[in-house]
Order: sequence, then C-alpha cells, then structure tokens
Amino acid sequence: MKEKNNVMKALAFWVLLLVVLLSFITTNSVQKAEPMNYSDFVSLLQNKGGDSPKQIIEITINDREVTGKYKYKVGSSLFESESDPLNTDNKSDSANRNNVPKTTYGYFRTIIPEDQGLMDLIRKTSEKGLTVKVEPPAQMSWWLNLLINWFPFIILIGAWLFILNKMQGGGAKALSFGKSRARMIDPTEKRVLFKDVAGINEAKEDLLEVVEFLRDPRKFTDLGAKIPRGVLLFGPPGTGKTLLARAVAGEASVPFFNISGSEFVEMFVGVGASRVRDLFDQARKNAPCIIFMDEIDAVGRQRGAGLGGGHDEREQTLNQILVEMDGFDNTKGIILIAATNRPDVLDPALLRPGRFDRQIVVDRPDIRGREEILQIHVREKPIADDVNLNVLARRTPGFAGAELANLTNEAAILAARKGRKVILMSDFEASIDKVIAGSERKSRIISEKEKTNTAVHEMGHALVAHYLPDTDPVHKITIIPRGMALGLTMQLPVEDRLSVSRTHLKNQICILLAGRVAEDLVFNEITSGASNDIERATKIARKMVCELGMSDEVGPLHLAESNQPVFLGRDFSTRNDISEETAKKIDEEIKKLIDWAFKEAKRILTENREILDRCSKALLERETINAEEFDKLIKGEELEPLPSISNPATLENKSSESTIEQQPATSENNKPIASKDY
Repeated sequence: MKEKNNVMKALAFWVLLLVVLLSFITTNSVQKAEPMNYSDFVSLLQNKGGDSPKQIIEITINDREVTGKYKYKVGSSLFESESDPLNTDNKSDSANRNNVPKTTYGYFRTIIPEDQGLMDLIRKTSEKGLTVKVEPPAQMSWWLNLLINWFPFIILIGAWLFILNKMQGGGAKALSFGKSRARMIDPTEKRVLFKDVAGINEAKEDLLEVVEFLRDPRKFTDLGAKIPRGVLLFGPPGTGKTLLARAVAGEASVPFFNISGSEFVEMFVGVGASRVRDLFDQARKNAPCIIFMDEIDAVGRQRGAGLGGGHDEREQTLNQILVEMDGFDNTKGIILIAATNRPDVLDPALLRPGRFDRQIVVDRPDIRGREEILQIHVREKPIADDVNLNVLARRTPGFAGAELANLTNEAAILAARKGRKVILMSDFEASIDKVIAGSERKSRIISEKEKTNTAVHEMGHALVAHYLPDTDPVHKITIIPRGMALGLTMQLPVEDRLSVSRTHLKNQICILLAGRVAEDLVFNEITSGASNDIERATKIARKMVCELGMSDEVGPLHLAESNQPVFLGRDFSTRNDISEETAKKIDEEIKKLIDWAFKEAKRILTENREILDRCSKALLERETINAEEFDKLIKGEELEPLPSISNPATLENKSSESTIEQQPATSENNKPIASKDY
C-alpha cells in the first residue's frame, strides 16, 4: 500500500512538470511585439512607398488584432531619438555620429477597431509591396483545451471515489469490497517465540507439532500422517490465545495472516464470502503459511438460527469458510488457527475432524504459571530485591496473562509516581489491590459512625475466617474505601483449588455472612453494607443445591441452566422443566444453608466477642492490619505504636490494602480464590 502511494505521488509530480514545460514553451513561442497606436498604424500604411523612415513590410491579420514587421533607417532626421524604444541596435549611436543611415527591423501589434476603410487601405498598400497574411481565429493549446473540457468530470469522478472509499471503513479502497482485509505479518519483525509465552505449557506442547510440520513436513508425510488443518484455541479473555498463535508463526518462520471474524461482515451481500476466497487465495500464494482468525464466533455461529428470515450474510460467509478448509479443492500448506471465547455457539460442521481437528483449551494459569508469566513481564523492569514473585502469584488467583501484565505495568506507574528508580514489593501489592478493587478513595468523607460500623463488619469476616477450618488464612484487612466498597478483607490461598469440598463452600457462606452478624451483634442494628455479601452467599448456596448435588434433600441432580450466556437462536425455544414442588424444595434447601451459616457465624463471634471488640478498635485506629498484626491481636499481644504523622515518609506503604470483599461491579475473573464462583 505504501509503495503504491509513492508511485502515485511520483506520477503526479511528472504530470505537473510536463504541464509547466508545455506552458513555458507555448508562452515563449510567441514573438515579442511592441504595442502600436492604431493611428500610427494607419499613418504608416498611408505612407507606404513614401519618404517615411518607418515602413511596414509585413502584416498578419486575425480575428482580434494585427501583428506585423516594419523597418526603419537609423541616422535620418525623422523619428530619430536617443530614447527611441524601437531602436534595438547597439551600434545606432556610432551610426548617427557618422551620419550613415542603417536599416533596422522591429515588430508591432495593434487592436483592430470596427473601421470599414481599413481593408481598402490594406488592399491598396499591398499593391505597393506590403505582404499581407490572414490567420484563422486563435485557438487554445491542446492541453489547455483538454483541461477545461475534462476538469469538471475529473472532479466529479474523484468526489465519487472519495465517498465510496469513506463508506467502506477500515481504509478500504473503492470498488474493492471483496478483497480480504487480512494483514500479512512478517515473522522476522517483532518475532514472538515460545519462550515469550508462559503459563500455558500444555497448549504450547499441542502446537509444537504444527511448528515441526511447517519446518519439516516430510517427517510426517513419509509416515502417511496429516497435519491438522485447523487449530481452535478457546478459553477466557486475556489468557494468551493471540500471543500463542504469533508464537507458532515466529517459531515456524512462515508468513502469518491476521484477521478478525468481524472483518468479513459488510453492508453488501456476498462480500464476506468473497473476502474468504480472497484470503485463501493470498494464503495459497504464500504457502506454507498460517491464517489466524480472531473471534471466529462472529461468523462461525450455528446456521439456521436466524429469527427474522431473509438473506443471512453470515451463513454464506461460514459456508465459504467450510468449503475452503475442507472442500473439493483441498488446501495444502495452510493452517488455520482460530480463537474464541464462545466455543459452545460454533457450528458443528466447523468443529468436525478435517476442519478444526485440534481444539486446545487456553485456561487461566495456575500458581506456577502465574509466577512464570510475572518473570517474563518483569524482565525489562528494574525490581527491588524484596520483590517475591511467588507471593505475588499466590495473591493473584484467577488472574489471566493480560491481567498480570497490567498488574506489573500498574506497579511501574506507581513507582514512577513516587519518584523511585526501582519497583518495590509494596508497589506490586498496591497494584494488586488497585486491579482487584479499584483505586483508594482517601478523599471520600466518611463519618466516625460509618467507620466504626465498617471496622466491626470487616473484623467479623476476618475472625470467622480465622476460626473456621478448611479456609484460607487472612492476609490483610482495611477500612480505606476502594471502588464502591467501604472496607475490604483479603484471604491469601495457600494453593490453587481444582475441586472444592462441601465443607469449604459452607464455610465460605459463613464468612460472607459474618459481617452482617457482627453488625447485629455489636450494634443491634443492620445496614445495607452486606448486600453484596448476601448476593454472593445466595449464589454459592444455589449452586450447591442445583448444580453440584450437595443437598441431601434434593440429591445429585442438575437442575440449573447453563451459566453460559444465552445464544438466542439456539436457546430461544428451550424451557426449564422443573416442577413447582422441586422448585419449592430447592428454595427450602438454599434457605437451610443460609440459616445454618448465619447461626454458625453468630456462635463464633459471640464466643469471641471480646476479641471482636479489641480487633475492631485496633482496625479503626490503624485503618489497615496485615496478617502478622492480626495474629498478634488474636493472641492478645500489643501492637507496635503507629509512626509519627510528622514524618510522612514513615507512613509510606502503610496504605497498600487488598480485599476479598469487593464491589458488586468487580469481574469474577479478578476475584481472589475465596470469592470465586464455584
């Protein structure tokens, strides 16, 4: 595209230069003639053959003026003047001195008036030796005539092409709707390798075979093996699907075409299928190569799901993709890698063997994977010696690769904001809290009554989490507002959990309700601060009864709809076949779990009322308590006095709080392990 623009600019320059040269040549081809008054012209014609020193010897007549040539003698007394403008001879002075007449020629031009006797005068003068020429009406030069006649059409055509170009978004050229918008990426530029991808080792191993086939296809073809035509990468957002596809292209050193599924959809019918054909035509010319199609669910959804009738452009595009991947004309040397977050809505014909032969799950990394990802993102960042990536990995359960990259970037920004040259562990901890719960809202005005209520509420969560078995240890408690939350409590998981026991889930409900119990126990009053806790506790209880089969009364039945977003075309006519009696039984079991958790939390806090009051008072004074300080308070030990306010530097890093209890708008993917939706 850039080379084509340069060629057009060069062509325009040479055309403009040619026009200027033609204009210059035309201008200089005209003889330079001095203007002459009409009366002098007539006088010279009348004296033709007389004794006048000036005599007209040749004239040319056209429709506008008369031009001609005359001669005159220098050195005679008549018309002689040192300032004569028609005297162009450099030797005229010497001729005058020697009094030797010399003949000189000049050119003139004059405008023709409407004089009826002029032609008679010219006719008489021509009999005395005057040469008369007649020219046809003056005509414009060919290039000027072409410019005047075609310039309006050129303007109209240019405006039409400009409007078409703007209507086609994405920088598309006019009349090229069916051309593919795929961008070919040179693997040698900004090359990404498997060493730059961490936390998804199983997915990398599955793709190593693709890389080996692109490097040495005979290794497989000699054994009669066929490489997968398509590889489908699916998983949560931000887990590295696109990065993994680029790593495959970088390792194989082959051309890499990148396109999004939505780029096939256009306002004109048939454009999507045309672009698919053009994409695979380009790929065949550059084979072996890789085509990466991001968000394939934009065009790969199940067919026959339209509700409004009419022509379905998306289905035609999908049909063309199916044919190109495994049709009558087999495609060799082209591997299609696609990524999506919604594999459940894809058409079955797209997922069958022969098209997307291999389907790879790119899931969120475990604790070891998160540590490896953090090591990659801090390679080019100056970090302090106190930074422990293992602790950071433990503090970020459920984080995807993109979220970990954002975390390290936020830590660098915080360090730069404070004028440091290296990134401290406190910067990483503060960035975790910021990513999970939002920025601190220190400017928010909170009354002492609300602060006291928040301290009791958060300490209720922490104490119940401490005394219940099979729970994660408390890491930090704070009453400094973050996001929409007035106070936050965080539990740091010891290890990632792949399966969760019923005891752990029941204890989790108990911890969530402990804040409401603490308010009721201390103030004999409840507030709206526990709304999010109650919502999450109810969700866990409903999932235990309806999906996990953890209710003795209901039994091991799956009575809930899928938690995936509804695909309207497929799920529009489905219904949930649950009887009223079963629904009533489900509600009773959910309430039974909630009631048990409320009573258990009340029992624990009632037995430890003195500890609750002491810890709440300490939290109100300090605003933030870490795990070590919390253990001392439980044991009844005194805490170290707070640093002096007169030295603000000693207070640095004291406000890096984090939380398990978050605002309702926080994404579940960003929640710590204790708040995951099991």
